[in-house]
Amino acid sequence: MSEEQFITIDMDPTETETPWLRLHRDGLKVTTLLMAGAMAAAGVPAAIGIASGTSWPVALAFVVPGAALIIGVVVVFEAIRLRTTRYRVTDSRVEMTSGILFKRRRSLARERIRSVDLAANPLERMFGLTKVKVGTGETGSGSGSANEQTLALDSVHKTEADRLRAALLRRGTVAAGPDGEQRLATWEPGWLKYAPLSFLTPMLAGVAVGAVFQVADWFGKGGLPVEIVSGLVRDHGPWPVLTIGLAALLLFGAVASLVLQGEAWWNHRLDREPGGTLRVRRGLMVSRSLSLEEERIRGVEIVEPLGVRTAGAGRLDVVAIGLKTDQEGSDLSTLVPAAPLEHITAAAEAVIGPIATDLTGHPRTALTRRLRWAAATVIVLVCAAVAVHLLWSLPALLSAGVVLTAASSSAFAVWTAFDSYRSLGHGGNRGYLVSRRGSTRRATVHLDRSGIIGWRLTQSVFQKRMGLMTLDATTAAGKGYYSVIDADEHEILDFADDSVPELLRPFLVKSPE
Repeated sequence: MSEEQFITIDMDPTETETPWLRLHRDGLKVTTLLMAGAMAAAGVPAAIGIASGTSWPVALAFVVPGAALIIGVVVVFEAIRLRTTRYRVTDSRVEMTSGILFKRRRSLARERIRSVDLAANPLERMFGLTKVKVGTGETGSGSGSANEQTLALDSVHKTEADRLRAALLRRGTVAAGPDGEQRLATWEPGWLKYAPLSFLTPMLAGVAVGAVFQVADWFGKGGLPVEIVSGLVRDHGPWPVLTIGLAALLLFGAVASLVLQGEAWWNHRLDREPGGTLRVRRGLMVSRSLSLEEERIRGVEIVEPLGVRTAGAGRLDVVAIGLKTDQEGSDLSTLVPAAPLEHITAAAEAVIGPIATDLTGHPRTALTRRLRWAAATVIVLVCAAVAVHLLWSLPALLSAGVVLTAASSSAFAVWTAFDSYRSLGHGGNRGYLVSRRGSTRRATVHLDRSGIIGWRLTQSVFQKRMGLMTLDATTAAGKGYYSVIDADEHEILDFADDSVPELLRPFLVKSPE
């Protein structure tokens, strides 16, 4: 028998009296229904494909027993998991044990817990169940994400989940406020209008095209979509078909993005709870609740994707210890979704205080650097378009598409160079370092200077010739570092020294001037 612990702590004799609790048995019902739905979704196309080559009785004879066997195996494993998993919360830690032949034990010290995430899909909500994920934001030894110090309880009753969330984030040294929860932001249905302006719209349109070809392939008609489009082009001409087709795809992407945004953020609320905790609640079909201790928050980031920014909107992300995200834009760190900037600013000020800051611009050489990259992009696109026409004899419609794509991409590259330069800026405000950058994704971070644990200075050969330098402020929160890019190499060193005195000063050499 082997035993695994995230944190080794000496046993307190009083904690041995704390009883072990089981997961809720209704989790078995949820698993059964989920597997039945999954097998139906996978079995129907498989049966259709088999029946097209033989007959329906033969297809069902293959599909039904296989689906039943898979459902049975998964349900048995789930029953064993529910039977053998135990957890308890003592005065100093939260523990969980699982396994039959190989016993596995996990233990997290309560003072290290940074976040408690609650999530429930529609089936779990039907049975009053919730998934509870307790995290410290730290990483254990070894490789892989499995070493992240988290503890997940799957199939906990909603009442018990709320009790756990309140107990694990309660700190005895923090007094509860007399007014209860304080509402910081409330989602409005009108904010859905920003969903089609995101990059999700064209991506979903591309997914729709792939889905059409996949479904056609299931029925043994993989070339049918191409045949249909070719027939429409012969009957109505290429330009009407291209125009209507693109419009239909974008319309589908816009509607799909509206549905996804509405499902994810419906009934969103950002509250400050007694005891110094921020809580984000949201979701229509899948309800989610994330609680963060305010003492772990090291700043906020206002993100303005290009499409949303054109409508005067943005979203608010949090920079917090214990809330690691693998990719930018992960909704785990989002406090307020796409909303008008006045709402985003109000929510940010409710979290960290006033954020108005006069930003220092960057040298004109930073614009020159971006224009050089844009020029290189234009040259590559033009050469590619010319090469395509020289190597192949293209139809008029396809030739026009290649030329339009190259021209529009070139224009966009040049515009982005100017726009990204206008976005550059840095400054300081009330103990916060402020940095703004980006064009297609403009982000303004307000980082608590007390949370900066180091500086990283980088200067490429081209930056050195232009007198530019990039400064990365490293921190234990958020993505780990936040950058001030392409700033004046002398001014940025003074800025770093003023932001966190004594951290960089021993490595600086002041010139006589």
